[in-house]
Amino acid sequence: MYKTVDQALLKALGEIDCPSICNAIEGFNVQPKNRGFMLPEIKAVFPDFAPVVGYAVTGVISAYQPEGRNVAREDWWDLIVSVPEPRFIVLHDIDNPPLGAYWGEVQSNIHKALGAVGVATDGTVRDLDEVHDLGFRFFAKEVSVSHAYVHLVEIGIPVTVGGLTVSTGDLLHGDKHGVSSIPFEIAGKIPEMVATIAEFEHKTIDLCQSSSFSMEKLKEVAKITRPY
Repeated sequence: MYKTVDQALLKALGEIDCPSICNAIEGFNVQPKNRGFMLPEIKAVFPDFAPVVGYAVTGVISAYQPEGRNVAREDWWDLIVSVPEPRFIVLHDIDNPPLGAYWGEVQSNIHKALGAVGVATDGTVRDLDEVHDLGFRFFAKEVSVSHAYVHLVEIGIPVTVGGLTVSTGDLLHGDKHGVSSIPFEIAGKIPEMVATIAEFEHKTIDLCQSSSFSMEKLKEVAKITRPY
């Protein structure tokens, strides 16, 4: 059985931006501050979209040659629907550099119908206008014009994309800034921590935007203990 959080918490997390999620996670000291998120090389292809949250479904792809283990698409679909909704696909591309796009208009429609909200991949994507209109999220390393020989090589195994190791069932969050992983043990505490950090940060922001700003007041605010 996969871990889940309740729908109210999923909704709340989906209303928080990714940097605030990362700040909140730092506040609990459950992992090093340089872990738990994808590197900047994995970019939001559609930065105008709102944040999205989902449970990871992982796989491995290749596009240079038709040879190699070809996972039956039906097995991939069965894996996807075995994971709770909403689903967040994570595909590692073993080609270097990445060549063919697994993700385009057709695959995005299929996966959205299967309850997926988006994909994070260190491979490529295409059909940007059609997928944007569909509302499916793309977080990718590159854009490509062709799918070449792209095919699934492995499914359901831990994969590393953008420096983040993801297992099927992990809770992921993404927006225009990138993708992060949310530890289940603190997920329920994140909205409150986000509010605490926002209150702390606004002491500095409000002062800096105030007509009464001074170096002395800035130094006083800086003495307040950071919550993260």
